[in-house]
Amino acid sequence: MAGPCSARLQGDAAAFTAALRTLVNNPQFSDVMFVVGREQQKVFAHRCVLACRCQAFRGMLGQAPVGSQDSSSSVPPQGPFVLGNVQPEVFLAVIEFLYTNSVTLNSHIVLEVLTSSVEYGLQDLCKLCVKFIKDTLSVEQVCEALQAAVTYGQVDLQQHCLAFIEGCTAAVVRTQGFHELSDVVLARVLRSDRLAVDELDLVQAVREWAHVSSAVLERPVPEVAALPVRELRLPLLAPSELVTLESYNQQDFLIPVENIAAAWRAHALRKGSGVPSRLCRPRRGTRPRDHHRHLEPHAK
Repeated sequence: MAGPCSARLQGDAAAFTAALRTLVNNPQFSDVMFVVGREQQKVFAHRCVLACRCQAFRGMLGQAPVGSQDSSSSVPPQGPFVLGNVQPEVFLAVIEFLYTNSVTLNSHIVLEVLTSSVEYGLQDLCKLCVKFIKDTLSVEQVCEALQAAVTYGQVDLQQHCLAFIEGCTAAVVRTQGFHELSDVVLARVLRSDRLAVDELDLVQAVREWAHVSSAVLERPVPEVAALPVRELRLPLLAPSELVTLESYNQQDFLIPVENIAAAWRAHALRKGSGVPSRLCRPRRGTRPRDHHRHLEPHAK
């Protein structure tokens, strides 16, 4: 006689998700509360949902009460749990994802939700954030997105942001986000051959960035700008532009004297000898100048 048949059948996933969504921040049957943000907003949740969906919450909720001598106590901490460094809207987005496996995002919170997804080890939420960022990227937000991508090791997002910057560089360098880039990330941007901006304009943009960073970090301009300045392609500038650059440089010492001297040497020798080849290579947005024909991009 044949044995009994068995199968796992799926019901309506949308209806299931909708039902769970009604439990998000619902005090009814809630057994844990969080006090979130400066506003100290109360957020209600259910331990079993958080613990089964997120290892970080499982550890938080499973800790023994303060003063307990038994680290394996089955009595859960009573809370409330205070999370003062996260916006309520951001935390609620994380909770929504844990309950429904979906998330409601907007451009104001997505980068902070991305941060939380990394902190809580929620890879699927991280992927949703990255997709939303890529789909809605703007001139105003691209630099902040690139900074976050580098910070959290999101290589695909880094490449997407850099390609976006390459397409509208002149507009991007005027944004607040550009001025808030770290020196490491800015240097990475400046290594690109495809930036759609002339080198003279790029030098000015780096100078403005350096003065902002100097004020914020309370460090001298030459110190904060040391890494990005190495990527400026000074040999591409005409002699008259180098003269003007030297005049400005006497005021803030943004660019090391030896860098400017190397650019003058390239003019004198009518080739890029002694200058790293990448610094003699025109970018996509570089305006042609007469001396460019003498530069040898592949010279060592």
